[in-house]
Amino acid sequence: MTNKEAYQQQLQAKLEEWQAEIDKLRAKAKGAAADSQIEYNQQIDALQSKQDEAKQKLAELQEAGEGAWEQLKTGAEKAWNDLGEAVNAAKSKFR
Repeated sequence: MTNKEAYQQQLQAKLEEWQAEIDKLRAKAKGAAADSQIEYNQQIDALQSKQDEAKQKLAELQEAGEGAWEQLKTGAEKAWNDLGEAVNAAKSKFR
């Protein structure tokens, strides 16, 4: 397995983990009071947008050649960090 493949698998696993967290937040939002549901759903929509951006970065990495993927790695890491921070912030706020 190349470094690129290992890195992609690592990113994919993290995406799946965050999707599970987003799903949990979505379930909590459904059980919240009506006024809180609006706020929760807005946060979940923002998380989904960040996740879509991260998925796009992963797709770009997958399409990149062996030499070019290293250059895309920085953008992917930023998207992953942004998504991770947003998920953690939402989890804290939903408690």
